[in-house]
Amino acid sequence: TLGRKNYLFAGSDEGGRRAAIMYTLIETARFNDIDPEAWLADVIARIADHPINQIDDLLPWKWKPHAEAATASQAA
Repeated sequence: TLGRKNYLFAGSDEGGRRAAIMYTLIETARFNDIDPEAWLADVIARIADHPINQIDDLLPWKWKPHAEAATASQAA
């Protein structure tokens, strides 16, 4: 019931779609035992410089924090 009431204030159909996308991303991160706030902050900070052909590495089920990713690439 709470979700339905909150969607009344999305402002528009597009606002509702964006809210649904954000809820999905947050819950997917939680499902993968990742702090959604840390994941989203890291992805937003890295996405501009991240290679487009490796964009799937930023998805919650493959994501590693930036420090871990740098350590893993140096070890390889």
